This record gives sequence, structure tokens and C-alpha cells, in this order.
Amino acid sequence: MHGYTVLMLKLPPENTMYRAFMERDSSFEGIFFVAVKTTGIFCRPTCTARKPKRENIEYFSSPSEALLAGYRPCQRCKPMDAGSIRPDLVDRLTEAVEQAPARRITDRDLHEMGIDPSTARRQFQRFFGMTFQAYQRARRMGLALHEIRAGQPVIEAQLNQGFSSASGFWETFKQVFGAPPSQSQHVKCLQAKWIDTPLGAMLALADQQALYLLEFVDRRGLENEILALRRRTRSYIVPGESPILDQITSELESYFQGKSVGFSVPLVLNGSPFEQSVWELLRTIPPGQTQSYGWMAQRIGKPGASRAVGHANGRNILAIVIPCHRVIRSDGSLSGYGGGVWRKRWLLDHESENQSIS
Repeated sequence: MHGYTVLMLKLPPENTMYRAFMERDSSFEGIFFVAVKTTGIFCRPTCTARKPKRENIEYFSSPSEALLAGYRPCQRCKPMDAGSIRPDLVDRLTEAVEQAPARRITDRDLHEMGIDPSTARRQFQRFFGMTFQAYQRARRMGLALHEIRAGQPVIEAQLNQGFSSASGFWETFKQVFGAPPSQSQHVKCLQAKWIDTPLGAMLALADQQALYLLEFVDRRGLENEILALRRRTRSYIVPGESPILDQITSELESYFQGKSVGFSVPLVLNGSPFEQSVWELLRTIPPGQTQSYGWMAQRIGKPGASRAVGHANGRNILAIVIPCHRVIRSDGSLSGYGGGVWRKRWLLDHESENQSIS
């Protein structure tokens, strides 16, 4: 764990959150969620369960972040609930997921359980803000990324810590990353690493020569980006280490600490010639400065292609390093950002404050 991870700038100060959690302060409902490392469960700040030791606590700003980090919802305080009475169907399905979290429950399985898949989707969407399949994917992704975060190259080491289905977890890992870790020496692989930052966890994928992907783990569509990258590079993705992963971890730490806002890590840009021209232009925008989509379209010789430039920005899978956050609307307002507009604002403010640092 790097020193900058304790900053947690998107959340209240850790001391404040810890006090609120210990006092069950209801004014912090929805502001943060508490995860317990020893149990693998996350809770509301007002949960009445026995309080864990402070060193075993981790904080998240949303239930989806906690799910993607590998935690499961507390059955006592029900942190996924929106406040209304939870439907029996939702209870039944979440219980089914937790009985075998690595197993994918298909529409056929739902029919065999006497449940209409469309009803399941609607009730989950209404109650959790996500479909049942999305909930399952978040749990499966959390399990897979938990391996990366732990830095364990062998899945069995994690299975002994409470995963209920060894074969199911291996199948989930293969579905997401392409191959089990045991095959990494026999196929073309990209190594994957979980990197904690003040703006939330990021996933980095690299080989021994260059960085291929750097994304916030709660980015919508991350699983599809990983699968697309696998197809383009004809690679499998496994937990591991490489000099490139060490370099990007170190450079991100320096970036968030304000020691350096530049990056020198080698990159592989997988995109069309137009997309690559947009991404290369993005890298010329100095930290602390912004440009518009129209400006970018003019500079690449395609006036009027502002929307296409925006789409190319959205397909950038190297967050921060290729700084699409430095592009704003012509009226000066912030536009969409894959990691969330609040992160875009934070990054721009951070770079503005530290732009004199090379």
C-alpha cells in the first residue's frame, strides 16, 4: 500500500468516517460505506453489527466500488437497499448469488427457479439501480480483481480464504481474463495489477515493454474493454508483475503526491489511425491547461469533427496518462468523463495547482 492511498480525497477524512461509523451517525448515510477486510463484508455507516478493529476497515464512496473490490453486502444493514422495503424476489436472488458468487445464474437458471428473467431485471433495476446480471457481473469481477489486488499468482491461495466454489471461480477468472494463472508461461500474456489511488482503485495491464490499459475499476464497461483488448492483442490476462507495472505505480504515486505531473511510461495505443491521432494530440496538452474538442478537431486537420474527437476520447483506455480529462466544451464547462465528471474536476484542479512541477 502506497502512502498516498490514505488521502481518500473523494471521501470525508478517515478520522471523520471512523468516528461516524463508531457512533452510527445517520447523517453520513450514503456518503461512505465501510468494508471489513477480515469478513469480506461491506456495511452502511449506521450498521449495528459488532465493530471491527480500525486496521481492518476500508472505505468506499458507493456500493458498486465495494462490490468491485470483492466485498459482499451485509445482511444486517443491507447497504445496497435504496431505503424502501426489499422485494422477496431480490432477497432470494441475492442469497442465491452469495451461495456461489463465482457462478453465473443464467436466464435458463431463473426459469428453473420459477422466476421470470424480465421480472428479475426490473426489480433489481428499481431497487438497486442495476440489473440482476449487472449485479452478478460486479460480484464476479470483484472476485477476479481481488486476486490482482492481493498480488497472488495462484488462485488456490485465495480459495482457501472463503471462496465457495473453486471450479466456479476458475471459470469466472477465465471468462474475464482469458486464462487461469497456471497457463501464463505458455501463452502470450498481459500482466494485471490493482493500484490504489486517492480517486479510487485503478487496473493496469501491461507486458514487459509497455502499458496497454489503465482504468478506474468502477468505470462502466470496463469488462468489455478488457475483452476487446484481449481480442485485439490475442493475449490472455493474468495477475503478475512487470517493470512497466512497477513504473506506472511509481509514476501514479508521484502524480497524486504532486511531485510530478508527467508520465514517461511506454504505451501501446490500440485504435484506428484517427483515434491514435487524437490520443497523440491529447499528450501534447500541458498539465494545468485545457483545450476544446473544436480545437482538437482543427489541429488534426478535421474541422467540424468535434463529435468524432469526443468519441475518440471516450475510447481512450489509458486514463490520466493520455489526458482526455484536459478536454472541455468550448463554453468552458466540463463534459463527460469515463471515470466520472467529479474525477475530471479533481484532476484538473490538482494539475493546475502543481503545473510548475515537471
